[in-house]
Amino acid sequence: MSEQVANSGQPSNAALHTDPKSFLIQGLAGLRNAIFPVVAVFFAMRDTGTLALFTALAAGIAIVGIGAGGAYLRWRKFTYEINVEDIRVESGIISRIARSVPFERIQDVSLEQTLIPRLFGLVTVKFETGSGGGEDITLAYLSEDEGERLRELVREQCDGASLIAHRPDDVESEVVGAPAAKRAEPSTLLFAMDRRRLFTFGIFEFSLAVFAVLAGLAQYADWFVDFEIWDPDLWRDVASEQSGWIAGLGQMGQIIGAIGSVIGLILVGSVTGLFRVFLRDWNFRLEETPRGFRRRRGLLTRTDVVMPVHRVQAIQVKTGWLRYRFGWRALKFVSLAQDLGAANHDVAPFAKIEEIKPIVRAAGFEPASPTLDWRLTEPRYWLDTTILEGGILLLVAIVVAIVFSPWFALIPVAIAGVIALANWYGYKVHAHAVDEEQLLVRKGYFSPDLQIASRVKLHSVNISQGPIAQRRGYANLHLGLAGGTMSISGLPLARAHELRRAILASIAAKDFSEIYRAPEPRLAA
Repeated sequence: MSEQVANSGQPSNAALHTDPKSFLIQGLAGLRNAIFPVVAVFFAMRDTGTLALFTALAAGIAIVGIGAGGAYLRWRKFTYEINVEDIRVESGIISRIARSVPFERIQDVSLEQTLIPRLFGLVTVKFETGSGGGEDITLAYLSEDEGERLRELVREQCDGASLIAHRPDDVESEVVGAPAAKRAEPSTLLFAMDRRRLFTFGIFEFSLAVFAVLAGLAQYADWFVDFEIWDPDLWRDVASEQSGWIAGLGQMGQIIGAIGSVIGLILVGSVTGLFRVFLRDWNFRLEETPRGFRRRRGLLTRTDVVMPVHRVQAIQVKTGWLRYRFGWRALKFVSLAQDLGAANHDVAPFAKIEEIKPIVRAAGFEPASPTLDWRLTEPRYWLDTTILEGGILLLVAIVVAIVFSPWFALIPVAIAGVIALANWYGYKVHAHAVDEEQLLVRKGYFSPDLQIASRVKLHSVNISQGPIAQRRGYANLHLGLAGGTMSISGLPLARAHELRRAILASIAAKDFSEIYRAPEPRLAA
């Protein structure tokens, strides 16, 4: 840190800079930005020989130099202050922008390390408000010890506990009479994934994203090759040549070729999934600490997030149609720090149900019990949905039969049949249940997901009816969550009003100011 902070035991309002190495990292990012222009200049002037090489290098040096100079100026002009009631950030080289966020609005503080900052021992500190609109504050970059100390300071402020002095690395903290770098919170490991689990997870994370990347790179292929890659005549000629060669293999050769293509596609998708999982979830650990759930993961980009228990509004147990058959689930938290999906709250991305239950209980919820009274939705809702969707497809089938051929009309007819079967199955699966403290909603067709919300932490309950629902006697129930969405479709109208009254009574019975008040940190025995 570039500023000395007084040993007052209170946050300092002195203007602080991020770590001096920050602008070096931002300058290194200019190397990445220079690659594309350098390659473009070189291939545009490749006919000039040595001149093209020197021009490309000069362009690269100029871009890197300008980027490094701009990064240094941004670093010099970027300051932050940790005040008693808020965090204030000022930035801007020509036009100054000042932003202040009160501690009471900060929902979470997380640390993130990408590859290059990790080599320098630096972290990005993110203060999440859950409000969206770019109102969150990010400090890039601080030293690892300083980032951890700042996170603890802000958490103490947000939770209303005693304040920790915010000091440089060479000053000892007066809390518990121990240096800040040596303080260690007791923790209990709740969930972790070893390499074998990651490998299994990657197999189920089949992805063809690599083809999207290749398609994007293909737009610039004409810079490196002498033919137009998007020329339809070119590929028509290639296809005609290959079709003749394939026809010469005979029927068995064509079958083997088709099978080989499918196998190759599966291998590429599986390898891509493995690659993504190992990068994202390497060394995944979820621990329970006195301040909440601490999740760490990542190979190249390492994240360290602490989610306070009292801010968890709901939980989601999600799965996929294939992994559901093998008993795999994913557990996510819905918290106040979540900005409608912008924040990632995976706490057990690939686990068995027995591994998930202890985490659910640690978050203050109860897993779904077999004794719950599960209520199905209104059959008329599913019937009306099938008639509406199927009717549209049948009209499409009539148009296709008139314009093209009756045989083509069988496609939308078949789709309508599939929708009818799916809605029938959906009626059997979609359900909800209520106990004294929770509302449980189960959704899905071939991979049912479960959402559990605390009744007292719901913010609102709304009933909506469309024109058809009004005449048919059912409604949709929408439940307010600051960090997500929750709804039940196709409820009998009487049941919707019954749930609304019960949930509103639960909300009114609890003082809102006490719901998200942080409890006293639990100490190790």
